[in-house]
Amino acid sequence: MKKITLLLAILLSFYTVLSQSEKEKVQATVNKNKIEGHIYFLTDDLLMGRETGTNENKIAASYLANTLRSYGVKPNPQTGTYYQEVTLQKITPARKVFLKINGEEYKYKVVLKAVKIDFTGQGVYVGYGLKDDYKDQNVMEKFVIIKAGSPDDLSTRAAFRLRKQKEELALKKGAIGIIELIKTDAKTWSFIEHNFMNDRMEIAYPEKKRDKKIRFAYLWLYDEYGSFALNLESKRSVNLKLLLEGEKKVSVISQNVIGVVEGTDPILKNEYIIYSAHYDHVGIGTPDESGDTIYNGARDNAIGTTTVLSMAENIAKYPTKRSALFILFTGEEKGLLGSKYYVENPVIQLNQMVFCFNSDNGGYNDTSLVTIIGLNRTTASQNIKDAVSTFGLIAIDDPAPEQGLFDRSDNVNFAKKGIPAPTFSLGFSSFDGDVTKYYHKPGDEADTLDYDYLLKFFSAYVLSGRIIANDSNTPFWTEGDKYEIDGKKLYNN
Repeated sequence: MKKITLLLAILLSFYTVLSQSEKEKVQATVNKNKIEGHIYFLTDDLLMGRETGTNENKIAASYLANTLRSYGVKPNPQTGTYYQEVTLQKITPARKVFLKINGEEYKYKVVLKAVKIDFTGQGVYVGYGLKDDYKDQNVMEKFVIIKAGSPDDLSTRAAFRLRKQKEELALKKGAIGIIELIKTDAKTWSFIEHNFMNDRMEIAYPEKKRDKKIRFAYLWLYDEYGSFALNLESKRSVNLKLLLEGEKKVSVISQNVIGVVEGTDPILKNEYIIYSAHYDHVGIGTPDESGDTIYNGARDNAIGTTTVLSMAENIAKYPTKRSALFILFTGEEKGLLGSKYYVENPVIQLNQMVFCFNSDNGGYNDTSLVTIIGLNRTTASQNIKDAVSTFGLIAIDDPAPEQGLFDRSDNVNFAKKGIPAPTFSLGFSSFDGDVTKYYHKPGDEADTLDYDYLLKFFSAYVLSGRIIANDSNTPFWTEGDKYEIDGKKLYNN
């Protein structure tokens, strides 16, 4: 009789779990106490802003790895640990730069690419430095001086985008360097100086033999009103003196944190949903009016990190039909480095990854919303809208396309490979107000957050992921999307 009673109890428990709705499964694991626990730990002053490459960043990684372990999530299948080692190099830019053009010294300049050089010779003006501009020009062993952007786009953003192309053209023509004239306002130039004249990080790729032979310098010169470029259009050739020291490079080891939960469906478990966020922030910086120098990064991106932890706990307890791959990236604030490294070194084949559900945040100014960057770019949009509405929120797409947010988070590295990859963000109807108030500021602290709203936000993310992972239809890009062709190549569609 006891055996029968025990069997009935087990069966009753089994059928109770089966009968739970998806919403109930979410509510069984997501609660405010856990949310606060994760966020307060990750934003503690002892972690000093979690800057990539620091010991405090490694402490955050250890916390995340052990949290995944405690949930029963399986480790990185390649290493047997919860880590993927990411080898970076910290680059200290050239500090000593002296530039004279036609006898006049120019102080407002930044070095994009440095080699130790002492050059006295000729500089040749070649317009925008694009292919047609080199016609009938001899720039062998000379510096080329060019205007930023292109005839169709004079923006600073175009200058950033065309750098590599212009460098390759100049190298092909035998030039030894570029001086590019940036016509912009003082505020933008200040941003450029901060970006290029401070230490930065890159992925440490093995050097190729041919790279060691190439000595090429690339400088940007502030030309506020475009008068210098206008003057050069008639002169074409100038006398140039440049003294430049080389960059200093130091190897840095950081970690992506990775875990896996296998799906329950014999067929669909071969497809994976990636749940991702970056856990690093910007570390120590300029003090605010209170004297605080620690950029704790509660919104950016302790909240995003916690969405992934919430998802991991839930799926470990209630697995979905599709498998789950959890990735917490390092180096996002250094140029999306952790995700870039991952897509170049995936632990499971990329063509098994059918969706990347990223979470990244700047801040929020509307607690009735969840803002999904790229919401309507994938066929999973309705799944997300339904999940969000279940918890009394409204899902909207990017309200500030001018900010280029889709291309500024880790999701874009997966999109470039063809994987549908929106970013689930806190609700904002415009990129201002309480978004910019806290974005990359020391005041982005755990005690400034609305945890009632966050409970809905995390619940909506987890339910969205569950619905997508259980849907019999595999998500994909919407027809005509920029990355649709890449997706078809990846999945052989």
